[in-house]
Amino acid sequence: DLFVFMHIFDKGYEKKRSKLLGAYLPHPPGKSPNSHLTFKRSQSAFPRQVFRKIYLDNGYVINESLAETVIVIVPLLLSLCPLGLEASMAHERRPLMAPSASRYHRRRSSGTRDERYRSDVHTEAVQAALAKHKERKMAVPMPSKRRSLVVQTSMDAYTPPDTSSGSEEEGGQGEGTPTSSQGSISMEHWITRAIHQGSTTSSSSSSTQSGGSGAAGRLADVLAQTHVENHSAPPDVTTYTSEHPVQVERPQVSTVPRTTPKYGNAELMETGDGVPVSSRVSAKIQQLVNTLKQPRRPPLREFFVDDFEELLEVQQPDPNQPRPEGSQMVAIRGEPLGVVTNWPPSLEAALQRWGTISPKAPCLTTMDTNGKPLYVLTYGKLWSRSIKVAYNILHKLGTKQEPMVRPGDRVALVFPNNDPAAFMVAFYGCLLAEVVPVPIEVPLTRKDAGSQQIGFLLGSCGVTVALTSDACHKGLPKGPTGEIPQFKGWPKLLWFVTESKHLSKPPRDWFPHIKDANNDTAYIEYKTCKDGSVLGVTVTRIALLTHCQALTQSCGYTEAEIIVNVLDFKKDVGLWHGILTSVMNMMHVISIPYSLMKVNPLSWIQKVCQYKAKVACVKSRDMHWALVAHRDQRDVNLSSLRMLVVADGSNPWSISSCDAFLNVFQSKGLRPEVICPCASSAEALTVAIRRPTDDSNQPPGRGVLSMQGLSYGVIRVDSEERLSVLTVQDVGTVMPGALMCVVKPEGVPQLCRTDEIGELCVCSIATGMSYYGLSGMTKNTFEVFPMTSSGAPISEYPFTRTGLLGFIGPGGLVFVSGKMDGLMVVSGRRHNADDIVATALAVEPMKFVYRGRIAVFSVTVLHDERIVVVAEQRPDSTEEDSFQWMSRVLQAIDSIHNVGVFCLALVPANTLPKTPLGGIHLSETKQLFLEGSLHPCNVLMCPHTCVTNLPKPRQKQPEIGPASVMVGNLVSGKRIAQASGRDLGQIEDNDQARKFLFLSEVLQWRAQTTPDHVLFTLLSSRGTVLSSLTCLQLHKRAEKIAAMLMERGHLQDGDHVALVYPPGIDLIAAFYGCLYAGCVPITVRPPHPQNIATTLPTVKMIVEVSRSACVMTSQVICKLLKSKEASAAVDVRSWPPVLDTDDLPKKKPPQLYKPSNPDTLAYLDFSVSTTGMLAGVKMSHTATSAFCRSIKLQCELYPSREVAICLDPYCGLGFVLWCLCSVYSGHQSILIPPSELEVNPALWLLAVSQFRVRDTFCSYSVMELCTKGLGLQTESLKSRGLDLSRVRTCVVVAEERPRIALTQSFSKLFKDLGLHPRAVSTSFGCRVNLAICLADQKTRGPDPTTVFVDMRALRHDRVRLVERGSPHSLPLMESGKILPGVRIIIANPETKGPLGDSHLGEIWVHCGHNGSGYFTVYGDEALQSDHFNSHLSFGDTQTVWARTGYLGFLRRTELTDASGERHDALYVVGALDEAMELRGMRYHPIDIETSVIRTHKSIMECAVFPWTNLLVVVVELEGSEQEALDLVPLVTNAVLEEHYLIVGVVVVVDIGVIPINSRGEKQRMHLRDGFLADQLDPIYVAYNM
Repeated sequence: DLFVFMHIFDKGYEKKRSKLLGAYLPHPPGKSPNSHLTFKRSQSAFPRQVFRKIYLDNGYVINESLAETVIVIVPLLLSLCPLGLEASMAHERRPLMAPSASRYHRRRSSGTRDERYRSDVHTEAVQAALAKHKERKMAVPMPSKRRSLVVQTSMDAYTPPDTSSGSEEEGGQGEGTPTSSQGSISMEHWITRAIHQGSTTSSSSSSTQSGGSGAAGRLADVLAQTHVENHSAPPDVTTYTSEHPVQVERPQVSTVPRTTPKYGNAELMETGDGVPVSSRVSAKIQQLVNTLKQPRRPPLREFFVDDFEELLEVQQPDPNQPRPEGSQMVAIRGEPLGVVTNWPPSLEAALQRWGTISPKAPCLTTMDTNGKPLYVLTYGKLWSRSIKVAYNILHKLGTKQEPMVRPGDRVALVFPNNDPAAFMVAFYGCLLAEVVPVPIEVPLTRKDAGSQQIGFLLGSCGVTVALTSDACHKGLPKGPTGEIPQFKGWPKLLWFVTESKHLSKPPRDWFPHIKDANNDTAYIEYKTCKDGSVLGVTVTRIALLTHCQALTQSCGYTEAEIIVNVLDFKKDVGLWHGILTSVMNMMHVISIPYSLMKVNPLSWIQKVCQYKAKVACVKSRDMHWALVAHRDQRDVNLSSLRMLVVADGSNPWSISSCDAFLNVFQSKGLRPEVICPCASSAEALTVAIRRPTDDSNQPPGRGVLSMQGLSYGVIRVDSEERLSVLTVQDVGTVMPGALMCVVKPEGVPQLCRTDEIGELCVCSIATGMSYYGLSGMTKNTFEVFPMTSSGAPISEYPFTRTGLLGFIGPGGLVFVSGKMDGLMVVSGRRHNADDIVATALAVEPMKFVYRGRIAVFSVTVLHDERIVVVAEQRPDSTEEDSFQWMSRVLQAIDSIHNVGVFCLALVPANTLPKTPLGGIHLSETKQLFLEGSLHPCNVLMCPHTCVTNLPKPRQKQPEIGPASVMVGNLVSGKRIAQASGRDLGQIEDNDQARKFLFLSEVLQWRAQTTPDHVLFTLLSSRGTVLSSLTCLQLHKRAEKIAAMLMERGHLQDGDHVALVYPPGIDLIAAFYGCLYAGCVPITVRPPHPQNIATTLPTVKMIVEVSRSACVMTSQVICKLLKSKEASAAVDVRSWPPVLDTDDLPKKKPPQLYKPSNPDTLAYLDFSVSTTGMLAGVKMSHTATSAFCRSIKLQCELYPSREVAICLDPYCGLGFVLWCLCSVYSGHQSILIPPSELEVNPALWLLAVSQFRVRDTFCSYSVMELCTKGLGLQTESLKSRGLDLSRVRTCVVVAEERPRIALTQSFSKLFKDLGLHPRAVSTSFGCRVNLAICLADQKTRGPDPTTVFVDMRALRHDRVRLVERGSPHSLPLMESGKILPGVRIIIANPETKGPLGDSHLGEIWVHCGHNGSGYFTVYGDEALQSDHFNSHLSFGDTQTVWARTGYLGFLRRTELTDASGERHDALYVVGALDEAMELRGMRYHPIDIETSVIRTHKSIMECAVFPWTNLLVVVVELEGSEQEALDLVPLVTNAVLEEHYLIVGVVVVVDIGVIPINSRGEKQRMHLRDGFLADQLDPIYVAYNM
């Protein structure tokens, strides 16, 4: 290693710093970066830890530490930024601040570590790994975050950490340093770390010019140019909510130069780094794509997939993985448990003995928060008070006849951590009364994390009484009347205070019955499992006594020894040593409460000195804190200690605290052999403990194990540069009287080999007996019979699983490498949560992680465990710093553990749920993460790197010819998918209008025969009739308009006229006026007066593209077109002549125009498809008449009928129903403009009820408005007389897959108002044929059918029907009945061959009312005419078909229609243009969107689109911006689970940002363009790695 070592405060520090950094900063060409930089090898300045390796025959290495470890301070020159981030993060680094000199010197001399989980070797390894990554130049695009979101997580928003927060840590993970002023070693102050050559990257100061720099910046510019044409707003975009400016119709490209309109409410998002955001997204996506192109670590293996099934890859074992090679292990027996004559026959007997023989002997001394002795409990007092408690429990609760507590019952012990004396009295009182104490934590609030589970434990144990102290009782939350409320999930409890003054004196003749220890339960210790559930481990009286004897023997306890206890005395090591074994041996316990440790971390060391204690029980954290707070104190002398029990010595990461503690305190009299780590578990009690020896020459055992080997469960000495190693220390030998073996962690308990990691199992009297009340789990844990490889049990006695993973080394030394609870099995390899925490903390921990609080757990996504890391972020770290820290943590974990992190989340300081002692409550954290209520402030997901078991991408077969497909279908008996509506020729009806070729003639005929028959009625928003038209009135009005066109407009036959009217009667009159004058009308949606800038350009575009010779409109719109706002949006001078029809001439035209040929153009139908393509479809007179006739027959329309229409009248079926059908069929149309529903949502339904309408037509947006707006008003509508019982058909007019959820909720909601559930159905039309299917009258055909198809098969263009509710099922509703005269076939869109019934293909249609071609196609010139005249490539090659551009399938149902024919149902699946080809499969956006919307209650709407092979998901968030980041993991997980797709980018936006068109369809392509042009103003954008 090359190290540079120097003092920060040398005069030339700045100069040297710039020299050192020079290597990593951009330098002028031609100069070698290192020409001015020389490294000195400074061996003396950097003593390395020297290991002497002892190689043992079975492949272990035990290390002995020969030189003490000294931590060396080197200036930290590791800039965090991974190379390639300049473009997306051009932010100046804050200058490195030098701490005050005195503090610096002090730290240096104390030589402590800055984190409990840190070992120098490990930190070094992590830094080296990161250096390697730098060379690979991984670029991780940084998420974009809205300003408001950044501000909320800034320094000012935080309350300073409360004292109780993170320092009472319990539990192995994330126990950090206290930020106390005496000196937390927080890493901002250490500007220290070894420099590895090349491990720094350029700090991105070079790229602060706006616009980004470097390749990514240039790329951004290029992308910005290429996309410029799409950046203006989309055409035909309306949002149906009145709060938002209605964004209607803006062109994609405008010939007039103007500034790009903002999309929604977007200003240029500032990101605080001087780079304007436009052109940023595209650069980031490109960066993401480039990064994802880099090779993945595990290559996907080849495997066979049936084309039909999508098989998830099963992880194949790696052929090169290390396998255990040792011989089968032999169970190891501890030394025999000595028989000592004066050992008591039971623990109560010991108490009786000491309480009567030496009543004055001190038993327990408690401390106050100043470290002064608060109270000394003597053995006499303990004895007398325990008797008193025992008597009162048995005789003073309940009545004499019905006592509440009898011997053998369970009672809860609820005592605070600062009152061990009261706890001890209550505990021994219970033992004397022969009731079973269940010690638990004090519930702080009613919804404390995990306290609910404790309540379940109490309930299952049948606890009805809780013993507590006076102070604790006063502190519990109280209800209004002063009673203690029932905590959530807790049984009803009687709270009983055990202080002597509250108790009755037992009568003289009453005495507890003291028996020898037997198999009755002595106490129950609670244990929290990985999933958060709480179990009660029962310990019998004989186990309790035997355990105390075994501890006495192995620790060499003698009478009257003084022991200092810092541990929790209610459970585990603290209970066993400080409450139980101490009494057996009449020892004196000095109990240090956590409240004192928080104020003074050195208190336990001071008490050891003060009392000359022989033994101390601590956790490695307590040693760490003592180091942190240690200030060369003269008076510290630890020579009295003969044993320092390290309770969490089984955590491999405790070794660094032990070493560092020894380093510092060896000079204060601490002997190395005093440090005694032990391993314990709730089930097996003490598993092993290192014995205190007098021989300081015998070094402790060390193993340096390869992490790679460990992940396969194999013990290997690490050969590879010792990068990823785990150093473990022994936890001593097996307990006296116990037998120990190691078994495989999963499956049958088979013995491991000697070089294999497994679960330690113990056979001893001194273990737990059972999980209370859970016989099944008890059997699996406490009654295990380990077997040899031949299947023979090794003992007739059962073993207990300890929950610890490890191995037994040479000399019977026990080594623990982790816990079963922290085990995460990812792709068949095992990783320990603690190890991952340690690696994360080695990446500059204290700079970013608040007090080292990190939680690591795994979640199951797509049949494998995925690692999630959650850390509390320091309040003062910036966005960029945190993000870079996150990317480095990912790299470090990847290098050291060879495993990807699925999700890394940072939450604000102090927000993770805590355990009662202040540690992180893991299972609760996981729960919050899974339900989306963790509220992180930073998230980085890495599904691309982690998820390697996706199904293989589908390989398209080399094209099989359409002929062979057809033959194959015939051979396999599959029907060719084709269907038709009723034959028009065979229908006999008295249709008078049939004899006319032209609609204009039909109108003239009606004006003569039924002049006063009302054809159209227009309603206002209040439901009143605004105006109506009879046949004659319409005819007269049309004549005047025709005269005006000829006279003022000087138009010729066949000229095009744009009709720009609001929905109403003027539009209809103008249409027929055009027909009378021989002109071709084009209906155009008028510009929105509040939103001219975005809506007028679309109007202009349609007028230009349709080559209109003039524009007809009303007076109001005429003024609008000439207004100031209009001239700002478009060039008003280039409009064709504008005619205002409010002022009509009095005279009629000389004669009405009659077309010579019915195949000439009747009108042009212009609309914008969902993919943003503007196209005008030519409709001939023949097609128009055929269309009206088809609808008349299907819907049985006669002059006596009324039909309510709530649709936009500008294109498609909406226009035909609004303007044409009434004239053809003679029925009355009640017209309801959809825009009026924004004012009065009940308008449409009230009109339907009031006019007693049988048939009504609406759009999805209208239906949604009613469902959302009237959901809570059904009762009041009923009282207003709203009655929908007469409705036979309510048809939703659409050009998409039926929205089954919406139609069903609409039906359910209005069922109470009489709506028949079968009345609601859908229609289907498209550009080439405005209506293919339409619900017909119920008299004719069967009900619309719903089928469930397998979504996975659908992706392969196969249709497989499944049962309702089966996994991956997708409900599809039939799209109405096929109209008369319509033939349909399903064809392969690529080969144009006909397809079988079970295939998904393009719907082709042949009928009289097909459009006759595109007038112009705008937006995609490549669209050929074959949309209108295609031929099948095989089979019936003569028929001319029109291609709809929609994918669907036909299914012959069991039902029959009126003519007795089997009924063919058409199912529309989605538009071909919108379908996304990902991983070789076809996905429909709506399916992914449905999955996403289900994931979280705050997701209101969702839209997805692909961009450069990445899937982009945009979600609208309803709720606080704080929830935005919760959605990222949920969305990613849902899409992975349900669609086997990895989401590339998650964008969280405000409600109303996703644009929809007039038909209520999402405009995904405009959304895409807006996103890439940075016009969305997103709340958060996450780029998944």
